[in-house]
Amino acid sequence: MSSGARAAVLAAMLALASCGDGPDKGDPVRGAQLHDVCLDCHGTGPYTSPERKIKSRDALRKEVARWGDYYNPALSDQDVDDLVAYLDKDFYKF
Repeated sequence: MSSGARAAVLAAMLALASCGDGPDKGDPVRGAQLHDVCLDCHGTGPYTSPERKIKSRDALRKEVARWGDYYNPALSDQDVDDLVAYLDKDFYKF
C-alpha cells in the first residue's frame, strides 16, 4: 500500500472514530430547559435512586429516547442529545 493510500485510510479511520456519541454532542443548557418540562411528571427520583441509576452514557441515551416516545410529538434526536448532555453533567457524571 502506498503512503498516500495509508494516509487516506488513517484519515478515514480518524473521521469515523470522531463520529461516536461523545460527551460534547448535546447542549446541556438547552437540555436543562427541556428537563424542566420533564420534572412536571416525575421529579428527579428516576436518576437519584441507587436502585434505578443508569450505569453508562449509552444506556442513558437509550432511556431518554424511550422516555421521548411518550411525547406527541416525540423528542427529536437533538432533544435527546441535549437532555443526555444535561443529565450527564448534573446527575450522572459519566
